[in-house]
Amino acid sequence: MTQTARRTQSPTAVDQADKAAPGPDVLPLDRQLCFSVYAAAHAFTAAYKPLLEPLGLTYPQYLVMLVLWEEDGLDVKKIAARLHLDSGTVTPLLKRLERDSLLRRGRDPANERHLRVELTDAGHALRWKVGAAREQIVCALGGTEEPLQALKHEIDRITALLERSGS
Repeated sequence: MTQTARRTQSPTAVDQADKAAPGPDVLPLDRQLCFSVYAAAHAFTAAYKPLLEPLGLTYPQYLVMLVLWEEDGLDVKKIAARLHLDSGTVTPLLKRLERDSLLRRGRDPANERHLRVELTDAGHALRWKVGAAREQIVCALGGTEEPLQALKHEIDRITALLERSGS
């Protein structure tokens, strides 16, 4: 409870709030899982930056390329869904990647309303160069894939729980 909140409550309400809060204080920043995940996301972006920059990619562009290396020829909405972003956020990334000749965007012949994204030869070729960057990140994190995948699995589980709860 904040000092301001304590001052505005009656002494009885403050005493009851203090008695109703058993155990350790769960609000310090250092106890927040959400903050640790947030800080880790920033650390990943910073760690990848010097590895991706020589390849002409930003970290968000790298994520788009990962989606397309997994499944080429997706429409913009599917790429956005895979990245947990909206298509308005993904479109500028795609435009820059297209400008850099790594992909091309065009209307899907099966459904003209959809914008289909396909890798160019240069986009396909970049995959192998980016693999070395990921290997460097794995090395920085201990050098073995198994504990990283176990942690990823747990974070994916937490993400799914939060998405289901509507939080």
